Amino acid sequence: MTGGAPVGIEKPARIEPIRAGLLCRCPNCGGGPLFSGFLKVVERCEACGYDFTRLNTGDGAAVFVMQIAGAPVVFGALFIQVAYDPPIWAMLLGALPLVAGLSLALMRPAKGVMVALQVRNRTGEG
Repeated sequence: MTGGAPVGIEKPARIEPIRAGLLCRCPNCGGGPLFSGFLKVVERCEACGYDFTRLNTGDGAAVFVMQIAGAPVVFGALFIQVAYDPPIWAMLLGALPLVAGLSLALMRPAKGVMVALQVRNRTGEG
């Protein structure tokens, strides 16, 4: 042996964990899916067998998504309100679906990045 993996056991290909998280793939190998549902993280990777049960992102992804999705919608609504003074029902009709759509679109990749950062920094170990 030359200092690598033992004979017969291949090391998984290394992938950039942030990219894997954004693509919702396993941050260890990049091959298997990261989620079994909309936001439910798989217990083990199908491709490399990495154990995700010890990782927990908590509400971290939701906090970031609220900030990222909420800021442009709130400031855009404030600008439109000051500049054009539309009725409140028109503001709600535009702003609520926009913030809901942005939140739903960003939640899965954000949680994937949080899991990928935990894998990269080995926070589940110990």
